[in-house]
Amino acid sequence: MNISFSFVIPVYNRPNEIDELLSSMIELEYDQAYEVVIVEDGSSETSEEVIKSYDSQLQISYYQKNNTGPGDSRNFGMRKAKGNYFLILDSDVILPKDYLRKVKDFLSTNFVHCFGGPDDAHKNFSNLQKAISFSMTSYLTTGGIRGRKNTLGKFQPRSFNMGISKEAFEASEGFGNIHPGEDPDLTIRLWKLGYDTALIPDAKVFHKRRISWNKFYIQVNKFGLVRPILNLWHPETSKITYWFPTLFVLYTIFAIITAMLGYWYFIAFWMLYFVIIFINATINYRSISIGIQSVMAVWVQFYGYGKGFLKSYYYIHLLKKNPEQKFKQLFFSK
Repeated sequence: MNISFSFVIPVYNRPNEIDELLSSMIELEYDQAYEVVIVEDGSSETSEEVIKSYDSQLQISYYQKNNTGPGDSRNFGMRKAKGNYFLILDSDVILPKDYLRKVKDFLSTNFVHCFGGPDDAHKNFSNLQKAISFSMTSYLTTGGIRGRKNTLGKFQPRSFNMGISKEAFEASEGFGNIHPGEDPDLTIRLWKLGYDTALIPDAKVFHKRRISWNKFYIQVNKFGLVRPILNLWHPETSKITYWFPTLFVLYTIFAIITAMLGYWYFIAFWMLYFVIIFINATINYRSISIGIQSVMAVWVQFYGYGKGFLKSYYYIHLLKKNPEQKFKQLFFSK
């Protein structure tokens, strides 16, 4: 297959991030033509002027539309794109110089219709961003499910760094209207259609993620709310591991109560886990400050996700509520 790439990037009120992303694209070590499709998703602060400054350096198509969410904006961009393989990115990523070359090399020898790549923190990111990146990508927290695990076949790509062929997009009709959760939903539907997915471990991006504790909490809480909905739609994908953050929060409450009653060994195990987190993050980033903030980030991640998961499970699976009616904030209308 002669692969022609189109980057597809939805953006919402983030012109500075688009500027950094496009700047990194100029530095890509790739000797073939590629296209960049940017879809402005109803922004009040548009990226138009930033994008114009790159017109002479990149092949860019820029579209503005009403706000219908990132999933529908990606679908819009893929329908407009001229390539036959779409590279989906979030606006808050930066590409290493070898990104496109790594993708092309992998697909040339191990072609799949959908892939995902890992993310990491750039050396210039803030300490908070690095701590959040650690909590989201470490084996000690997520077990490598977001791209740190060399897995072929049943890997679930995430839309901050995802590739999908034009054929697979047209067969699946792209992303749904839920957000977050639109990427695993699409992946599972692709599996049902007979398409494979894969991880390209070398196709890394630098992902800024959320830049405040409150925004990070809101994000992971939504992740927790979404998972029981996906399990309802695709029950064959349910796993006990999705309960782990909720069970961790419940264990924390149990450990505190037993410690107040004089039984300290339960909370000792809890403390040992966070000591390991602190040591690992401190060594990884060579920073005590990042180590401390990583402990905080892991707790925010587990608490936010676990609370959201338990709430959603209660309403969706026990009370049998309609997801789109109960959690309207997770769904976009076209």
